Amino acid sequence: QVQLVESGGGLVQAGGSLRLSCAASGSIDSINNMVSMGWYRQAPGKQRELVATITREGAATYGDSVKGRFTISRDNARNTYLQGNSLKPEDAAVYYCKAEVVAFPSFTRVSYWGQGTQVTVSS
Repeated sequence: QVQLVESGGGLVQAGGSLRLSCAASGSIDSINNMVSMGWYRQAPGKQRELVATITREGAATYGDSVKGRFTISRDNARNTYLQGNSLKPEDAAVYYCKAEVVAFPSFTRVSYWGQGTQVTVSS
């Protein structure tokens, strides 16, 4: 089991920046088997979409709508961050942290989600 807690959401002006944090907790085995962490977002009436993910090795993937503006990082096995610049009104959403853990011995990937943090962008 992994628990994820997001922080850093709030009201941001268009053109401004945000920095979200996600802290993971759980058993040592679960943390050690956490192969990736990432951020997804969901705006009202829309499907949840990928913002960015980062593997344990540091390889990052970004959604098309945030490429060049958002940066994901990790400082250890438990924490990941999302830096967003040049925010647009369409970036407003609830941002969710996600972690993928490999379960042994089945090698099944299990996804865990945080509760989400609201980001509002004023134009």
